[in-house]
Amino acid sequence: MNQPLAIAPIADAWNHFHAISHVGHIADEQDYEASIQLTDALISEGAMEETHPQHSLFMTLNDLVYAYDQRHNAMSAPQSAQVLRFLMEQHGLKLAQLPEIGRQSEVSEILAGQRSLTAHHIRNLSARFGINPNAFF
Repeated sequence: MNQPLAIAPIADAWNHFHAISHVGHIADEQDYEASIQLTDALISEGAMEETHPQHSLFMTLNDLVYAYDQRHNAMSAPQSAQVLRFLMEQHGLKLAQLPEIGRQSEVSEILAGQRSLTAHHIRNLSARFGINPNAFF
C-alpha cells in the first residue's frame, strides 16, 4: 500500500532552497532577473552539459525563464533563426562554418524557417558564442 507523502519535510527543504537561491515561480522582473543571474552562473560552471550535477537545476531554470518570456515577452522575443543570422553576420561566418548545427544544408533550412534549432544546437551555439541559451527563444 502507498504511504502518504510527507509534505512537511519537502516544504521545509523548499523554503530553505528558495530562501538561498530565489528559484521559484517567476512573478515579476525582479524574480526574472534573479533567475537569469543564477542561470548565467550555472552556465559558467558548466551546467549546460547533461553530465553536470546541476544540469537538472539549469534546465528547470530555463523552463521557468522560458515560461515567463512566453507570458510577458512573446511579442519581442527574437526568433532563433534571426539570432543565428545575427551571430553569423557578427562573426563573418558562412553556412559551412557552423559545425554546432551540421551540414550547410541544415543551416540553410534553419535560416529559411524550414527547420528549427534543437536543444543540442542551442547548447553548442551558446557555448561557442558565449551567450545565454535563452537568447534563442
